Amino acid sequence: MLIGISKYIGPELLSIAYKMGHGDEIVLADAFFPGHSLHSLTIRYDGVEIDNLLEGLLPLFPIDINENEPIIMMETCYGTKCDSSIEHNYQNIIERYSKINIIKIPRFDFYERARKSFAIIMSGTNKKYANIILRKGVI
Repeated sequence: MLIGISKYIGPELLSIAYKMGHGDEIVLADAFFPGHSLHSLTIRYDGVEIDNLLEGLLPLFPIDINENEPIIMMETCYGTKCDSSIEHNYQNIIERYSKINIIKIPRFDFYERARKSFAIIMSGTNKKYANIILRKGVI
């Protein structure tokens, strides 16, 4: 164990966060996200909620404030409902570390962004449209 590191941030995720450079993106995905078909560096964190991953990662690196869209969620598809508390909870966590608002992009644009990310972390979150991308800034 390391002092000051969240119990939700295991060795693999800590290594990924360390290896990411500024401008690199990480996807925190729900349990249903097609991570393994989109990216070769996909790690499963079954049983861990995205909220916990956000709380564990955000103290470790700043979000990139020098580019547009540093924090992204997936828009809901037409006719699909989603739990609006997901975005609200994420925004509350993010605001403890930066004053950046979440933006939303269409589903297939999100998938394309995920393909280009540094890594995808598949959580145990089982809520629709809970996926979020974080862009690492300069330390």
